[in-house]
Amino acid sequence: MTSRVLLVSPATSASLRQARFDDGGSLDAVGAVRARAAAGSLPAAERVAVSPGARCRETATALGLDGVPVPELAGLDVGRWRGRTLEEVGAAEPEAVGHWLTDPGCAPHGGESVQDLCGRVARWLADAQAVAGRTVAVVEPEVVRAAVGGALGLPVTVFWRLDVPPLTVTELSGRAGRWNLRLGRPLAAPDAD
Repeated sequence: MTSRVLLVSPATSASLRQARFDDGGSLDAVGAVRARAAAGSLPAAERVAVSPGARCRETATALGLDGVPVPELAGLDVGRWRGRTLEEVGAAEPEAVGHWLTDPGCAPHGGESVQDLCGRVARWLADAQAVAGRTVAVVEPEVVRAAVGGALGLPVTVFWRLDVPPLTVTELSGRAGRWNLRLGRPLAAPDAD
């Protein structure tokens, strides 16, 4: 039995453009237009899962996907840093930011550690692999990072070295406890041929 998981990163939001920790805001106008233009570009799926965040839900809707919010696929909880820019937090708490970026087990912001996020996503991915067919999941970039790292057995320390551009698809296919990775491709409007 082969399982396929297509991880779709959301379109852009003001937070993303401002290098701001996600504040739960909506897609910006450009992101919404690009997501609507990409509707129909994904293959049919037996299941559609969506990160509970606004920009993931809005991206899924714009893509024409009727997804179920899955709490395990929520973005990284950054506690009191939510809504602030990395520059602001770095100026106010430089040691905490440095520690957070180098130690996946710490959470100086009072939220969730990267290690905890990776564990949560790994559990969801194990469940997804036990189900035949295709799952499309519209999820935050950090969830894509966690899934790819876990699927390939990478150390959690590589988390920040994986870039996930907006509106891209990263595909995992697997069976018998092993995953293969197809690196992200941009979502684009389907060909009109």
